[in-house]
Amino acid sequence: MKDLFRLFLLAVAALTLNISCGGDDDDDSPQIVIVDGGETSSDYPKRLEVPKLAESDGIFIAHDADYGSRKVMNYCLEFAPSAMHSRWVAFRFDGVTRQVSTGRSDEPFTDDPLLSTQYWVGSRSFNGYDRGHLCASADRYWSIEANQQTFYMTNISPQLNAFNTGIWADYENRFRAKGRDATFADTLYVVKGGTVANGQTMGNVVRDNGRVVRVPKYYFMAFLRYRLGNYDAVGLWLEHRAYSSAERNDLGAYLVSIDRLEELTGIDFFHNLPDAVEERTEATFLKSIWGFN
Repeated sequence: MKDLFRLFLLAVAALTLNISCGGDDDDDSPQIVIVDGGETSSDYPKRLEVPKLAESDGIFIAHDADYGSRKVMNYCLEFAPSAMHSRWVAFRFDGVTRQVSTGRSDEPFTDDPLLSTQYWVGSRSFNGYDRGHLCASADRYWSIEANQQTFYMTNISPQLNAFNTGIWADYENRFRAKGRDATFADTLYVVKGGTVANGQTMGNVVRDNGRVVRVPKYYFMAFLRYRLGNYDAVGLWLEHRAYSSAERNDLGAYLVSIDRLEELTGIDFFHNLPDAVEERTEATFLKSIWGFN
């Protein structure tokens, strides 16, 4: 029954895209495709973790997972068809999603069932690169379904193994621990991604079906902490390369303000904050708040 429901959702998603785009590529305005949940499509972009959607060439997708009798948004993303790669993936650690009730699933990598098949890139390994998670598998241990969804290819990026298992994993582990610590944050909002804009890639990977996937030259993370009525934010900017042991021992060196990260990526993070809070929170950061020297 669940498989039939997924097929129905895929058919609806494909129909939505074809109607919205006139069946061709003339209209590049952002699309919204979501799993049926407790919120409407217009509600999702208003969430604090969701960056401002691109004005063109973007498909917004949100994946819900069951939690008891209700749906909880697991993560969302904006897919860029011109790059065959997501611009960003956003999610949060809160009272539900910080829970650890399962482990890494045996779910295989697979194309995103909510993405039109014309954008499927296939699930096999990238030639010369890892299939690197953006929202990490270990970030979504609150349910088996939530973990399985992290293996959708819209959440996967071609990453050098030394980067994926090195400094990228170092930061994931550090910030995941913060997200799971209720004494650190009531809610930790997270955005992660790799750059796919012109001039910010390091080549392409051609898939068996002919799809061309851009390889990011830089990767980034953005974090917004809400704790006892206050907000703090910090960004992370990394060149896509191998890092030495000495560099990995100085993780504070790659932190930046959200304002600076917005300049580097062209993405408007945390724009749903009240203007005065956004301006104050994104202008600067304190390493000590985030556990760095």
